[in-house]
Amino acid sequence: MGWTDERVEQLKQLWADGLSASQIARQMGGVTRNAVIGKVHRLGLAGRATPARSERPRMQVARRVVRPRLAPVIQAPIVEKDPVIDDQGRKTTVLTISDRMCKWPIGDPSTTEFHFCGHPPKVGSPYCEAHCVKAFQPSQSRRDRERDKDYRRYLAQS
Repeated sequence: MGWTDERVEQLKQLWADGLSASQIARQMGGVTRNAVIGKVHRLGLAGRATPARSERPRMQVARRVVRPRLAPVIQAPIVEKDPVIDDQGRKTTVLTISDRMCKWPIGDPSTTEFHFCGHPPKVGSPYCEAHCVKAFQPSQSRRDRERDKDYRRYLAQS
């Protein structure tokens, strides 16, 4: 919509009344806040001092619902069993592991003491129940991580 003489006069009057560019745009209709600001500058209308916050008209804003903080979920301690040892007293190695054994690695792979857990795996997983808990921890949202950090800080202060 173009700037007619009537609309320019209306703009000048509303500007002189102290309305903001957003308020003028809403009242006039068919024009954006940026268009109002541009026209005000092109017309060379006097700038106004920004009123103190307490003097500004306040718009009603919907309040955000604050949810109560939940206590962090504390998991039961993971109870790991000793690795499986076969009849000859050997632990499960790369050469002896099968599909029906937990593939959780134990030790340093560059040493001869390296072995696997060897217990029966949880259905659909390469690991036993205890190692599934370690391996597949649910991801936390950013809010939950912050909450847990606050909770640990609180515990440290107590």
